Amino acid sequence: MSPAGGRRAALEVLDPGLLTLVQDRGRPGWAHVGVGRSGAADAGALRAANRRVGNDDDAAGLEVLLGGLRVRAVGDVRVSVGGAVVDVRVDGRPVGPDLLLRDGAELVLGRPERGLRTYVAVGGGVAVEPVLGSRASDRLGGLGPAPLAAGDVLPVGAPAGALSTDGTGTGGMATAGTGTPGARPHVRPDEGPVVLRVEPGPHAHWFDPRWPGVLCAPEGYGVLPESDRVAVRLDGPPLARARGFVGRELAPVGLVPGAVQVPPDGRPVVFGVDHPVTGGYPVVAVLHAGDVDVLAQVRPGDAVQLVLRLAL
Repeated sequence: MSPAGGRRAALEVLDPGLLTLVQDRGRPGWAHVGVGRSGAADAGALRAANRRVGNDDDAAGLEVLLGGLRVRAVGDVRVSVGGAVVDVRVDGRPVGPDLLLRDGAELVLGRPERGLRTYVAVGGGVAVEPVLGSRASDRLGGLGPAPLAAGDVLPVGAPAGALSTDGTGTGGMATAGTGTPGARPHVRPDEGPVVLRVEPGPHAHWFDPRWPGVLCAPEGYGVLPESDRVAVRLDGPPLARARGFVGRELAPVGLVPGAVQVPPDGRPVVFGVDHPVTGGYPVVAVLHAGDVDVLAQVRPGDAVQLVLRLAL
C-alpha cells in the first residue's frame, strides 16, 4: 500500500538514540583517490535483514548504536531487525523482528544486553541520495548522509513485492503485534571473551619472534572506550619490536578492515570499516575476513581473545 494521497513511503525519525547511521555495502573502488569503502560495520547482519524484506544485498538500511531508535512509519513499510539483539516494540507492544509497520505506527528499539550495533532493513531500502555510488555514512571521510536527527524523514524505495492488505507481504511478514518478541540473534550468545581469529600480517617480522604468544595470550585484551567505526583500540600486553626495527619508520601502506596495527606504545589497534586508506605503523596481523563482523559487535569493556590461525 502507498501512503494516502500518493505520498512516498518513508520513516520519520522521532529519536535517533545515541547514534544512528544510514549504511549499505559501502563504496569500493575509490581508494586510489583517498576514499575508503565504509559501509555497515556488521555487513552480515545488514545483509541478512535486507534479504528478509526482499531487498538486494546493496540496499541501504539503518545502523543503530546501542539501541534507542524511535521512528514512525509514513505509509506501510516492511521492516526487519537484526544484529545485536534488542527488545522491539511497535506502539508499545513487543513484536518479532520481521514485521509490517502500518501507516503511523511507531517502532522503538531497546538497548542490547550484548553486542553494539542493531540493523533495521526496510522493504525497498532507505532511499537517501547516494554519494559516489553509495548511501553509506563514512565517519572518517565525512561522506554520505549525516547521522540521523529527530525530525529527519527518510524516503523508502519501492519494495520488491507489493504489500498485501491482510497483514502479510511477499515474505509472509507478520503485521506489527504478532510474532515472537525480540530480534532474531546475529551476535554469538556464548559467555566469555569474544574470540577473533587472526593471521600473520605483512609486518610480523618487525616484532619480537615471540609476538604470537603475547598477542594471543590467554589473558587477552580489553576494548577501550576510544573505539569506534574507525578502529577498536585494545588494552593489554604491549608488543615489542624485533632488534633492528626499534624506532624504525614505515612508509604509508594500504590498510584493510581487520588490520591489526601496532603504534609506538605497543598496544594493538584493530581497524574497522571506516579505517583510513593508508597507515604508517606496522601491521602485525590481520583478522580472518569472517570475523570483521564480530569485531563490529564488541563494546567498550568487553574482553577479546585473539587466536592465531595460519592460512593453508
